[in-house]
Amino acid sequence: MDRLTRRRFLVASGVVGATALAAGATAYTLDDLLATAGDADPDARTLVLVTLYGGNDGLNTVVPYADPAYAAARPELAYRAEEVKRLDDAVGLNPALAGLHGLYAAGRLAVVRGVGYPKPDRSHFRSMDIWHTAEPERPGSTGWLGRWLDRAGGDPRLAVSFEPALPPLLAGARSAGASVPVTDRGAARGLPEPALAALAAAQPGESGARARAAACFADLRSVDELIQGVRDTTGAAEDDPDGEQAPATATGGARTPLEAQLDLVARCVEAGVATRVFSVSLGGFDTHADERQLQEVLLGQVDRALTGFAERMARSAAGRRVVVAVYSEFGRRVRANASDGTDHGTASDVLLLGAGVRGGLHGEPPSLTDLDNGDLKFTTDFRDVYAALLAQVLHTDPAEVLDGWSGRLGTVW
Repeated sequence: MDRLTRRRFLVASGVVGATALAAGATAYTLDDLLATAGDADPDARTLVLVTLYGGNDGLNTVVPYADPAYAAARPELAYRAEEVKRLDDAVGLNPALAGLHGLYAAGRLAVVRGVGYPKPDRSHFRSMDIWHTAEPERPGSTGWLGRWLDRAGGDPRLAVSFEPALPPLLAGARSAGASVPVTDRGAARGLPEPALAALAAAQPGESGARARAAACFADLRSVDELIQGVRDTTGAAEDDPDGEQAPATATGGARTPLEAQLDLVARCVEAGVATRVFSVSLGGFDTHADERQLQEVLLGQVDRALTGFAERMARSAAGRRVVVAVYSEFGRRVRANASDGTDHGTASDVLLLGAGVRGGLHGEPPSLTDLDNGDLKFTTDFRDVYAALLAQVLHTDPAEVLDGWSGRLGTVW
């Protein structure tokens, strides 16, 4: 086999990133996974990380409607007090977040204010690298959850992404999570089983890097089988007598990408898989123009997906041990631009919901008048959020994963 064929196939298929290709993994089947379910720690929690790509506007998500500086900076974009879903006398949620507003009222949603990092970068790619690696000074080559996976034994079943490609945050130095896209990968269509098997098999005399690439692909195939098994074993009740899938929403509309990803997460949790971390995402938040309508549409998708997932998880013991964290690579600038949108900014909010989370507003809201060249000054280091998730959800010493960082959000738990 040509020395570049397998790597090209993996990258073109959206299977893994370059870091994950170097990490390698071991193949597993659904039977392997379910066989260990009874041996799992009954108190173990599950983390679902939701990434909003593009830089979601935090100020129009958690709206400081009572601050006169907010309306002054955004005369066309600002929401009035009567439009928002009020959290208190100062802030409220975007009108599209009615479901999350209900979770907040029930004490099941925590809003962490002013989350960011020192010397912020307004580049989508650079800032996301920083969030993925948890290394703000100089993004490294491993993700923070990939480093957790290394310490947890490297089993790729422990960390699964339902995104088109494995995000760098799940790539460790010695292991990598598994990427299982919700939609089919076109590159694999039409290839006969022997060809796919050859791509997943180590070849005599090949280099260590090529052998690790084969291991990654073998793992991908096994996890695809795992997820198909989950669909087969948990989806029957949702099908109608003619074998058609039941509508995913009350109105019969098609599921959004985020809903589809969280549906698979829910099925895995309900089936008792050993996965401790799931990564899902939604893009499109780069709202430089006509922001209000576009962001409301996107936040409406987020709201429906998260609310439905939260209610579904509340119905089972395993689901009640799930914690969801929602973040974006940065917020937007305080002042609106000339196109009724906002440009790349800095600090924003992180949403937490699920088991053990203490609902409410947490952290100090950043000032809208004491700015850093027009940008918000962060008040909560994002590594504090990660440290809390590592300690409280994954039961891991944060300092071992975050290069000595051990700060925590004690009030959120």
